[in-house]
Amino acid sequence: MIKTDQNNTTIPGQESGFLSLENTKIAFSSKSDAELKRAYWLFKLIASPFIMICGKYLTIFALKVNLPIKGMIKKTIFKQFCGGETIAECAKTTQILDKYNVGTILDYSVEGKNDRETFEATCTEILQTVETAHGNPNVPFSVFKVTGMCRNELLEKISSAQPLSEEELAEYARLQNRVDRICAKGAATGTPIFIDAEETWMQKAIDDLVVEMMARYNKVEAIVYNTLQMYRHDRIAHLIEAYSQAEENDYIYAVKLVRGAYMEKERLRAEQMGYVSPIQPDKAATDRDYNAAISFCLDHLDRVAFCAGTHNEESSLFLADEIDRRGLGRKDRRIYFAQLFGMSDHISFNLSNAGFLVAKYVPYGPVKEVMPYLIRRAEENTSVAGQTTRELNLILKEIERRKQILRA
Repeated sequence: MIKTDQNNTTIPGQESGFLSLENTKIAFSSKSDAELKRAYWLFKLIASPFIMICGKYLTIFALKVNLPIKGMIKKTIFKQFCGGETIAECAKTTQILDKYNVGTILDYSVEGKNDRETFEATCTEILQTVETAHGNPNVPFSVFKVTGMCRNELLEKISSAQPLSEEELAEYARLQNRVDRICAKGAATGTPIFIDAEETWMQKAIDDLVVEMMARYNKVEAIVYNTLQMYRHDRIAHLIEAYSQAEENDYIYAVKLVRGAYMEKERLRAEQMGYVSPIQPDKAATDRDYNAAISFCLDHLDRVAFCAGTHNEESSLFLADEIDRRGLGRKDRRIYFAQLFGMSDHISFNLSNAGFLVAKYVPYGPVKEVMPYLIRRAEENTSVAGQTTRELNLILKEIERRKQILRA
């Protein structure tokens, strides 16, 4: 890669070296001073487990009894991690990201509802995100969670190979129809679709459904993407097997690589139910498998398209370096980086500034319905070692840099 100094400008005479992700001027170029300060105090609160626990239950209670706190939520944690309540409201966020060549992935993040009417409404909303992405290079993907359109219990039953009743078979057929409608629209509009991963006890049903869609719609280009959570110790083997299946049946294998989002829940369930935990023994094993998955995808790029969905600097730099080392080109559309909106801007904006393809997951939906997502996001920041501290340190570094400019 091009060697850069601390300001991320090219060092004359250097043809190779490293790309720094530490340039806070670039990382927070889209943020005003007021937005930086809001982010600082928000991450400061998130850093306290006690405040997080109290805030979680107080917020749930307040929303349940309809206390007037929506405005406060919308101006704080919602604004940090979400683009708006509707696709139209997300337009302002999208335009800001567009300015810095960072793509938008509209993520309808309503959770917790479990009826047929809601499942159909969610499918309709996802179809609208695909339509929004149609012909818009700044919205390179659409995304959905299968659990937004189906009961968790049905997916768990299918994954454990239990026989389904006639009613459940009809329910599953409706799910297949919803997923097929989304993937078909993606194929018709040339919009790739990410299908997110879920907990292990329902993931097999999702994997099988995604393979069905890949075989149908990935014949010519990568439209349907599965998601692999690399904190599972079996995902490298799954990746190799899934690629072989795609090769055998002549379709493109497309995948989003993430580390994972349900680690504590997975370990607790395994302990309570007396089975071997599906989670890697330690972070080093997860990091090793994540980078190994990147290498595998790059080695088979003739039949693979992938997105590195990661907030890990080392993996981001590893992939960026491999892209350059292999002479693939930083705009190769078979390779994308992605991070969540409101987090890891130092990765997203510095990679984009260096010419790589980057997108942000931008969650949206009504404040009350998106709260489960927001609570989980805050809890993950609290539980992941170093996550919140890193965000705080980078924000403080940029605040101090701006103060020094004013003093000069």
